[in-house]
Amino acid sequence: MRIAFAGFGEVNTPVEVIERKCRKACNDLISAGAEVFPFFPIRDDYEETYVNSAVEYFKGVDFDAMVLCVAGWIPTHAIMKVAEEFKHRPFVLWGLCGWYEDGHLVTTADQAGTSAARVALAGAGYTFKYVYDVVNTPSKVGEVLSYCKAAEVRRKLRKVKIGQMGYRDMQLYGTTYDCLAVKRAFGIEIECFEMLEIVQRAEKLKESQVKAVTDRIRSWKFLREPDGSAVEKAARYYLAVKQLVDERGYTAVSLKDVDGFKKLLGFPPAPVFTLLAEDGLCTIPENDCMGNITQVIVNGLTGQIGAYLEFYEYFDDGVLAGVPDYVPKEIVDGETTILPAAFGELSQGLLNVSRVKEGELTMCRLSCLNGQFTMHVLKGRGVTPETWEECGWDKPAPQLPGLKIELADTGDFASKVMGQHYIISYGDNVRNITEYCRMNGIRVI
Repeated sequence: MRIAFAGFGEVNTPVEVIERKCRKACNDLISAGAEVFPFFPIRDDYEETYVNSAVEYFKGVDFDAMVLCVAGWIPTHAIMKVAEEFKHRPFVLWGLCGWYEDGHLVTTADQAGTSAARVALAGAGYTFKYVYDVVNTPSKVGEVLSYCKAAEVRRKLRKVKIGQMGYRDMQLYGTTYDCLAVKRAFGIEIECFEMLEIVQRAEKLKESQVKAVTDRIRSWKFLREPDGSAVEKAARYYLAVKQLVDERGYTAVSLKDVDGFKKLLGFPPAPVFTLLAEDGLCTIPENDCMGNITQVIVNGLTGQIGAYLEFYEYFDDGVLAGVPDYVPKEIVDGETTILPAAFGELSQGLLNVSRVKEGELTMCRLSCLNGQFTMHVLKGRGVTPETWEECGWDKPAPQLPGLKIELADTGDFASKVMGQHYIISYGDNVRNITEYCRMNGIRVI
């Protein structure tokens, strides 16, 4: 995070007090990992020397968000004259607080300054979050950082490109997207490429390139010996997709699965996804555009790969979420485990049956309802599920990767569910996701 820090305090407050409070706030941000560009004190002198100097300083800084730190009473015009020059950026209005000295409270009237400024920023249409510290309680630096992280991701996503092989697998509805609406809300570009291009590239690969990847595949744990042709196909298709990813700078990718790889090539792309995910790429099957967008948001906010799971059963205390193909190495508990298996009329595929890590997690999914982008986000706890199978696999049916995700209220979740694919991240990431959504005008449920 790159944070511009503007520290305010009026001319009648001892300057050393304002400087001490601002320096402490700056150091708290830096200690948490932010890169801070500070200018303080900014005072309300008649000649506006401080305001003008601050504006000139911040014009030379490349930052994600600006913290308007009020360390004492300050007339609102001083804040607005600094902020107005950077109105297109997100802001945090952060009010510091007083302290106890010799048994009594000493205050610099910080919240008088923030109370007056909050309504002005809102009325002028700024994108901002209001945070205020409270005497004798821990600093709200965590809330400040959470919002600034959302600002950083907001800015980075405007340069993100996602690659999609094909479009609208199985003629699904919830996986589609409105190109211009996505560009307007997120800045993300989704590029489509054809399966024919992958096939053509795969055919032109050198044997030495293919062998390097087949060796990588054979390093996985196989529950039985795979068909050699399946291993070679996986390597070739992976290399073909990886070439496009590298050439075009994709952050995430999806492939036409059921009506593409499986129907036309007779090859389930699970090992292709497994390899791409090992490279750190956000991946999801079935041309799930909204799933890909959710992934890159989660990836930016948490640094995690944003794995997808889909729902098989609902229970009173949670849901069974699994996948019929692959899970990224990042969420695997132990070795990447592969079972050569066939499903229905398909030829043998390399099914990833790895065990999924347990733990506290956050589930979310972006959708567009009646023209309004909406994010469903909630916490749960993932535990290893009971033995289960998806009907249709070769016998003995494989134990698919998955979790039983324990929820506080399954009925509430089901009443809001946005589709079969949800993106998971470990830990409680609700606040960060919510901050990003609200900053970008996305409804959160």
